[in-house]
Amino acid sequence: MTTSTTPILVTGGTGTLGGHVVPLLRAAGHEVRILSRHSRASVSDPGIEYVAVDLLTGAGIEPALAGVDTVLHLAGANKGDDRATRNLVRAAKRAGVRHLVHISVIGADTMPLGWFRTQLAAEREVTESGIAWTMLRAAQFHDLVLTMVEKMAKLPVVPVPGGLRFQPVDSREVAARLVELALGDPAGLVPDLAGPTVYGLGDLVRGYLKAVGKRRPQLPLPMPGKTGRAYRAGDNLSLDSADTGKRTWEQFLAERVGGSGSWG
Repeated sequence: MTTSTTPILVTGGTGTLGGHVVPLLRAAGHEVRILSRHSRASVSDPGIEYVAVDLLTGAGIEPALAGVDTVLHLAGANKGDDRATRNLVRAAKRAGVRHLVHISVIGADTMPLGWFRTQLAAEREVTESGIAWTMLRAAQFHDLVLTMVEKMAKLPVVPVPGGLRFQPVDSREVAARLVELALGDPAGLVPDLAGPTVYGLGDLVRGYLKAVGKRRPQLPLPMPGKTGRAYRAGDNLSLDSADTGKRTWEQFLAERVGGSGSWG
């Protein structure tokens, strides 16, 4: 494998999405510099380097960006993503980064919830940075939906808010698209990437329970206010403008829970 001498910087490289992105970048012949909250020992692959950086404070970011042309910003948390992105893009501009690739979420500009507003604020840090950028909004990953329904299925009765729908997408398909974008020219806001099927929350729960051989009664609940109206209107979905992944929730469950099936 031929290795590029210019490293690609990946934030969130140790997370679910980053765990798929990094091997794809290496397979394409690129060195990868991964931002991590803590120092890590060297790895067997000399083309991968870990650098300790705190994006919320900006500590360590300047040396991490040295010699970097392309940044894939995949890091995310329950709060503070706008501040972390601000610190990253300001340092990236000073370092002369040429291409900033950012992952966001479908509904960032439509959902009336604090976390979505934070994602929109992070988007603005990117679009107003002065750096050439590419942005992909994706639906919730199968992995995240699985974590949610696993917790719900532990309850004796599963509450199911009415009108709550999801369009889950496979994280590996998102990773492949992001690598494709990172290795191309800056493209601005590209079409959303969502899964092939829209599911009600109750459908997702039933699919999981069937896969694990359990039964739980479901209790329909109303979802009032602006949030309820937004979900009923499908503001968290991308039905018309999205690119569509191929891997379904059922296929994901067969591999992760049912112990059968393979991806590819």
